[in-house]
Amino acid sequence: MKRVLFVCSQNKLRSPTAEQVFSTWPGVEADSAGTNHDAENPLTGELVEWAQIIFVMERTHRNKLSKRFKRHLKARVICLNIPDDYTFMDPALIVLLKARVGPHLI
Repeated sequence: MKRVLFVCSQNKLRSPTAEQVFSTWPGVEADSAGTNHDAENPLTGELVEWAQIIFVMERTHRNKLSKRFKRHLKARVICLNIPDDYTFMDPALIVLLKARVGPHLI
């Protein structure tokens, strides 16, 4: 079972969409969090340690992750380069996520 964490800023649109999409994939346990302190589910050291692969939506998320959670970070971090231009469960976002995340989960 691969433990996968999706990270964006607020944990309201992109990362929760990714969590929902990939939580149904066989062999994948998915969670999501936000880098902002007022995120729906704020990123914690425990979540960072739990993850085997962390997908961040933008470079700024990778930078915040590296700075704040350096001692917890053992997972591979992959930047998806997905801007904050989508709504929750947006069909275009789902297609993009499957194309960019899918190959890393095989």
